[in-house]
Order: sequence, then C-alpha cells, then structure tokens
Amino acid sequence: MIDLRSDTVTKPTQAMRDAGYHAEVGDDVYVEDPTVNMLEKKAAEILGKEDALFVTSGVQGNQIAVLTHCDKGNEIILEEDSHVFYYEGAAISAFAGVQPRTIRGEHGAMDPTEVEAAIRPEDVHLPETGMICVENTHNRSGGAVVPLETMKQTYEVAKKHGIPLHLDGARLFNAVAATGISAKEYAAQTDTVQICLSKGLGAPVGSIIAGTVSFIQQARKWRKRLGGGLRQVGVIAAPAYIALSEMTERLNEDHANAKLLAKGIQEAGFKVANPVDTNIILMDIEDENVDAVGMIERLESFEIKAVAFGPNLIRFVTHYDVSTNDIEKTIMVLKEIKTMI
Repeated sequence: MIDLRSDTVTKPTQAMRDAGYHAEVGDDVYVEDPTVNMLEKKAAEILGKEDALFVTSGVQGNQIAVLTHCDKGNEIILEEDSHVFYYEGAAISAFAGVQPRTIRGEHGAMDPTEVEAAIRPEDVHLPETGMICVENTHNRSGGAVVPLETMKQTYEVAKKHGIPLHLDGARLFNAVAATGISAKEYAAQTDTVQICLSKGLGAPVGSIIAGTVSFIQQARKWRKRLGGGLRQVGVIAAPAYIALSEMTERLNEDHANAKLLAKGIQEAGFKVANPVDTNIILMDIEDENVDAVGMIERLESFEIKAVAFGPNLIRFVTHYDVSTNDIEKTIMVLKEIKTMI
C-alpha cells in the first residue's frame, strides 16, 4: 500500500524506537524528565526562543497558545482556511471562549494591510483582538510557503498594536527546506511558535511550543489543565529529539517527490491545483467524469491511498515512507485511471 494521505502516517525509524526503549526518564510534571528537558532546550535553541514546552499534539500546542495569549471574549485574526480555524473542532471557542475573525489569503498568506484593518478599535460593542495567527506552511493551500517578508510585515503590525502573533508552524521545517531560510529566522517574526514532530519529521507523537520564559510558565499550567501533564514521557521525547535533530535535512527528498508526482499528474491528463512549494499536491478533477469519492475508491483499488479535499480535489502528501519508486507507480496508476473515466 502506498499511503499518500498525510505525512502524519510516517512510522518511527529504528533509531527512534531504540531511543525510546533506552530513554532516561523522570516525572515531567515535576520537570524532572531529563530527555524531555533536553528536547525542549534543543527546540528553543533551533527556534531562537527563550524556552519551549513539549506537548502531545499540534492542536494542543495551538490551543495552549490561544489560552495563554487571550482572554474570554477576545477575537483572533487568522486565515480563513487555516488549520486552527478549519480543523481543530472550534476549540478556540469551546476552550478559550474566543471567536475567529477570518481573512482570505493568497496561497495561505494574509495581506498585512488587511490584518491591520481587521484589528478591532476600542469600542464597547466590539471584542478586543487577542491574537494574530499565521500558518506556515499552509496546509489547505497545498503546503504553500508564506513568504518571510509577509511574516515580517504582519509581525510589525502585531507589535504596533501590542497584539501577540502565534505561528502555527506544524510544517515549518518544510518551509525551511524549500527556501533555505532558517527556522530561527521565521520564528523571529513571531511571539510564539508551534512545530509538529510527528508529521514530516517522523516522530510517533508530539509537538513543541516555544516563546518567552513567562509564556512557557503559563503554557505549562494550561497544558496541565488540558490533561497534558505527563509523567515518564522521555520514552516519546527521545524519538522526538531524533526527529528534530536528524530528520529535517531530508525533507527536500519529499519535495522532490512531490514535484515529480505533480509533473506525472499533468502528464496523465489531470490538473494540479496548487503551486507545489513543498510536499503537498492538490489534484483538480472538476472536469473529469468522477468525483473525489469515486477517485479515492479507484486509487484504493490499486492500493494507493489519498484524501478528498472537497468534492473535486484530491490531496497527495509525500513523506519519509514514500519512495521515488512509489511515486512512479502512482503516476502509472493515474495514467491507467485516466483511461477508465
């Protein structure tokens, strides 16, 4: 089976499994797990932040950021197809009691002037703007890289108005691989950042949030409130450390495979709906005699998995467990399916 549904399906490497088995552990609620402490220190250094916190997932990390930055009744500004708005179960409202104010972006990037225009003035009728959120890379825009200059301008707006800016950087290292710009440079345009270790980096579980020491102190309490205070968690922090230390450099392989697949999709007679910046390809089948559900079924009959991204879009994601041979086989299958529909 060739699984192109998501980079979340990656399996931990043997080195990760071995590291987890041999990890030195302690009680992380008491901040006594040496492996977690090592991971958090490493992450803070890479991101150029004062401190970092290991959390169970990217969703938990984003929600902790909202809970820490915002008060109930606040509003947060974010792109209309962002993960925090689209895929996190309305958690910002359910837990933090804040509402979204969405802006339509261009390839996932919000116009900084529109961000500034969306900031609420002081008025008894209006909510206060509690946070601005940027997603880089942007999932629903096909893994699009938000330009560093756009982030700089957005952060200047945030600082001007005294509003914290949070980066949902679940796939930040894909942006790093695509541009050569360091994670530290991207994170410098934020107050806080979340990175996921269990997507393209291949760890079995876990994300990092990073920011100032005072932010992380508050975030640690919110993690506890959300049930994320774990004990001998070094067994999963050790694989995460390997993911952060050793797996970022190979992401260009996934990007190369994504571009190969995009080219093959076009050669098969289908349309690619997005500029392929990183490891996500969106195939447009609106003009075909099949909908997304039917296309997924046809792919699965050839032992290839993908996901529907709407009634006429199919998403493919390349990752560590997909080889160039797998991509070539997928292209052959798409050519065969094209003759069938």
